[in-house]
Amino acid sequence: MIYLELFFSFFQIGLFSIGGGYAAIPLIQHQVVDTHNWLTMTEFADIMTIAEMTPGPIAINSATFVGIQVAGLPGAIVSTIGCVFPSCVIVLTLAYIYYKFKELNMVKGVIAGLHPAVVAMIASAGISLIIMSLYGQRTIPEDLTQINFISLVIFGGTLAFLRKYKVNPIYAILGSGLAGIALYSVF
Repeated sequence: MIYLELFFSFFQIGLFSIGGGYAAIPLIQHQVVDTHNWLTMTEFADIMTIAEMTPGPIAINSATFVGIQVAGLPGAIVSTIGCVFPSCVIVLTLAYIYYKFKELNMVKGVIAGLHPAVVAMIASAGISLIIMSLYGQRTIPEDLTQINFISLVIFGGTLAFLRKYKVNPIYAILGSGLAGIALYSVF
């Protein structure tokens, strides 16, 4: 019975947590602390802290951690599947619809219209990361002289290295990380 409760609780969280992991936190709290009393508020805060520090989506991490606390390893598996299942169904349904109707001119037009939006979103994320790296904040400061020159040197050097030698980006990331460790430990 506990496995069904875990599955359906995290199924609801996975279904209704639109907006990312942080938007799911109140839903998780409602299910785990308020409705089922599986955890105290202190235990919930601890689990959310661990879920945020652990690589991966917060909702899935918290489902796994809550499941393990409540019903051991089988509970973790059931909770995680419950959290992921709605997304899988939605994506598979959309994929089926796309492949069934992809030859329609309207669908082609919608997909063609989405391409610039996707490029703009990726560019926006890249620009935000560059600003965060160079200035240490999310927006460009009024005083542009507050730039982090070590980050600028690493970014410029890595970009030039990638353009000239066409190396695998993973090697460039590793090299940038090593350069950052070396430069920040010296300066």
